[in-house]
Amino acid sequence: MVNRRQGLLKLSQLARGRLSARKTAENHTGLRPFKLVKFFSFTSLAVILLFTLFLSWVISNHARRIMLQQSEAYSLLLADNLNQQVFRSFVLPTVVRYGEIALSNREQFAALDRIVRTATHGLKTERVTIYDSQVNIISYSTDPLLIGRRDVGGLEYLRALEGTPNSHLILSGSFWHLLPGGEQVECRLRTYTPFRQVGSTGAADQLIMGVIEISQDLSEDYAAIVELRGRIIIVSSVVMGVLFLVLRTIVSRGDRIMEQRNQERLRLEDKLNHAERLAHLGTMVATVSHEIKSPLGVVRSTAEILEKRIQKVAPGNEHLARIIVDETNRLNTIVLEFLDFARPQEARLVPGDLNGVVGQVLRFLSPQLDEKNVQLDVDLARTVKPVALDNGMFYRALLNIMINALQAMEEGGTLRVKTQLLFRRGGVAVVIEDSGKGMPEEQISQIFQPFYTDKNRGTGLGLAITQNIIEQHHGTIEVTSHVGEGSRFTIILPFSPG
Repeated sequence: MVNRRQGLLKLSQLARGRLSARKTAENHTGLRPFKLVKFFSFTSLAVILLFTLFLSWVISNHARRIMLQQSEAYSLLLADNLNQQVFRSFVLPTVVRYGEIALSNREQFAALDRIVRTATHGLKTERVTIYDSQVNIISYSTDPLLIGRRDVGGLEYLRALEGTPNSHLILSGSFWHLLPGGEQVECRLRTYTPFRQVGSTGAADQLIMGVIEISQDLSEDYAAIVELRGRIIIVSSVVMGVLFLVLRTIVSRGDRIMEQRNQERLRLEDKLNHAERLAHLGTMVATVSHEIKSPLGVVRSTAEILEKRIQKVAPGNEHLARIIVDETNRLNTIVLEFLDFARPQEARLVPGDLNGVVGQVLRFLSPQLDEKNVQLDVDLARTVKPVALDNGMFYRALLNIMINALQAMEEGGTLRVKTQLLFRRGGVAVVIEDSGKGMPEEQISQIFQPFYTDKNRGTGLGLAITQNIIEQHHGTIEVTSHVGEGSRFTIILPFSPG
């Protein structure tokens, strides 16, 4: 019998191990597909960031191109007007008066300077420079330090001598230069146009007399464009951050919902597997118990007859037969527990008095309480709503728990039993607390498993049967325990619908 019970225990543990491994695998694989959405949220963040940078670059480049086109058109118009003014107001009068143009003459230079400054007064020009047509030398400039310099015109000067106006842009600085402590943003546009002879009709001839360079300081306009780029990046980043937070919130909420559903699915599968495992165990236990019960009854009857005959033949030895009778009674009790576990009764629930059932159990255990020197502390709620009960089955559930409590208090102690209303949970609680040796955390999770026991004697089915009875009453049972301090069992039953 002991070997058979050990075999059943190993079978149960093996089934639990397989179920635990399967549950762990499902936990790892069941949630993995939805985590791709988290990956999508971070990917979208990177995509939005790249799109923001690209958008700011496109907008700022477009604005800069428009600014340069407008500035270059403005420079060309200014250069054409300056060409007309210089030729008519300086070149012609100077040639008539002096016979030639020699800017080394102070009067000629002063006259040219006055005309140029008058023509460019109030306009967006930083500097006006005139190059000689024969030699790459600066003949005139509104910046005196540049006059007389050679070979500074570069490719733009040569292209203008060929009759092609062109511009050269000088840039320095970016968005980061607008931050406190950054370098100043600079942008200068230098436009080179041929200085032509003007005919009597006002149209420019093909004869090129030099090159006019007009330099414009566009730093403020360029700084505004750079600032616009920075604002686009900042605003887009803020919008991107808000969208990311919204997406992240949706993903997190969806993740929690999926995880809850997955956990619920695993819990239901766990219950289903547990029920299937118990069904297989029940079938096996019922078969074994049935095979044992019949010969056990024969052994008991034979021992009782033998006890009577020994009393006549060999008085004083009848206790040997009594030992056989007592042990067969104990085995019969074990077999009945097996049968109750294998073929549990269906609870017939009717509105009943919970306090009355608790009182019946306590009256039955009163002799054992006195024998074990256990103090009883009872606190029953005065008014308890009717609870749907199967009095016989619930009586047995309470009896199993209290017997375990007494067994945990080998040297005496206190057994506390109370009932209380739980209006928020819509039910009533029965609390059974002992001051015994208590249980470690890992043991609490196993006490309701069939065939699990930490005692030398017992089937390990008492609490498994108790849990089944509580579940048939649509209730729950909770356990808290601390080693050396005792254990507490809390049964919560719903109020009767009636």
